[in-house]
Amino acid sequence: MRIDQFPKDMQPYLIPQPRGNMFYRCLKCGAEFDVRELLYTCVKCGGVLLLENRDVSHREIPGNIWRKIFDYRRMLNVQPLKGIFRYYEFTAPIIPLDQIVYLGEGHTPVVRANNRLRSMVGMDFYYKNDGLNPSASFKDRGMACALSYLQYLAGEKGLSDILAICASTGDTSASAALYSAYLRDIVKSAVLLPQGKVTPQQLSQPLGSGARVLEMPGVFDDCMKVVELLAEHYNVALLNSKNSWRILGQESFSFEVAQDFDYSVEDKVVVLPIGNAGNITAVMSGFLKFFEADVIDALPWIIGVQSDHADPVYRYYREETPGDRHFIPVDVRPSVAQAAMIGNPVSMPRVIELAEKYNGLAGGKRIHIVQVTEQEIMDSMIMANQNGNIACTQGGESLAGLQKAFNEGVVDSKMIGVLDSTAHMLKFATFQEKYFEDSFEPDFEVIPDPTLRNAPVELSVDNRGPSPQPGKPLKGKEMDQFVTHMAGKIASILNLTKK
Repeated sequence: MRIDQFPKDMQPYLIPQPRGNMFYRCLKCGAEFDVRELLYTCVKCGGVLLLENRDVSHREIPGNIWRKIFDYRRMLNVQPLKGIFRYYEFTAPIIPLDQIVYLGEGHTPVVRANNRLRSMVGMDFYYKNDGLNPSASFKDRGMACALSYLQYLAGEKGLSDILAICASTGDTSASAALYSAYLRDIVKSAVLLPQGKVTPQQLSQPLGSGARVLEMPGVFDDCMKVVELLAEHYNVALLNSKNSWRILGQESFSFEVAQDFDYSVEDKVVVLPIGNAGNITAVMSGFLKFFEADVIDALPWIIGVQSDHADPVYRYYREETPGDRHFIPVDVRPSVAQAAMIGNPVSMPRVIELAEKYNGLAGGKRIHIVQVTEQEIMDSMIMANQNGNIACTQGGESLAGLQKAFNEGVVDSKMIGVLDSTAHMLKFATFQEKYFEDSFEPDFEVIPDPTLRNAPVELSVDNRGPSPQPGKPLKGKEMDQFVTHMAGKIASILNLTKK
């Protein structure tokens, strides 16, 4: 629809203008910094930063008007407002619309689980398929915001030839390389990967986008230490979730969930895996923003899930008494949920602050962390996909986490789950192959369920009968004989009955 086709009283709201007074706030010492500098940590104490906006005029608009604004914007053919910036005023309202990078990210479908899968879990739930973002993962939400800001900052300061760098287990590198490639005139991309810890499909993505790909020994945590040192001492733009603009973009997940369910989320439980903890930070922050602006009337439950092979956040919250909690990084073990195989998440200080605020405003504990096994993750991924979904291993982790939360009484059958499948299952086809072939290395601790395994059945021609060969097709009676023979075999294997 064109802007003049909307109700006249709503037209002034639909195309936003830049405004706001954004700043970085250090979670450790409270220092504040101007956003005209690209900062990742506090220059005074090294603490983790959050982006905030002193301008809270958007809260003066009633929640019911905001709901109309977002619903009407859904019908607009204005490209910058088609993605995560549909929620412009709640995201990064200082960035002009013509500086926004949009590659088709955001507004991924919410798909209800079929009857069989809902019955197996014991409650109603949906998958939000973030693997249907441009680079096939949720990382595109944050990258769209971070690269939009980078383009805006480059224009303001006359910058060019910027080197954007990140550490990755696969998804971040694919997204960073893709979005950097779109801004190729001003941005070059380099990604640092743990050698042998990224699937072939994920490795191919940054290579295809033209990024400089560097592989080093170790795991993600080791790569992260290296890029942090580079960002501290060299002129590079860090694109990991330590970059607060990434967090802002990922808040759109919460905004979309609210809109997908007509802003009624009091009975919803959002389930997502925890790796570097940027995503759960963003999801909490997004719901808090909507709640404080009366866009939603209640805060949903949030379940964070970790594998027992990489579970520092679970161990922290396992202690019920806040004063007795101490965060201790862990040494990770091999995990099928590679994107979550992180033992020292950089966003942990953000999680601690926002979880306390979230539970306080909710009037009770709404943030829960559960632990699942590698076996449960793989069984859940295969089971989900054999019931019509496209869940990655992290999506399997979400399903296993919902089941664990249900079994432990954290959630009940009156609630509705919204599970984050963070990437497309094709990125993790390697682990599906290992499951079907029963070829997991012992360190993964995965033994395939025989009822879930699958393999192709090879058909051959008996008694050396005619069969087509490359460059030698069958014809006439030989072709008829071959087709009849194959059809008979297939009918027998599939237990077909004749008409």
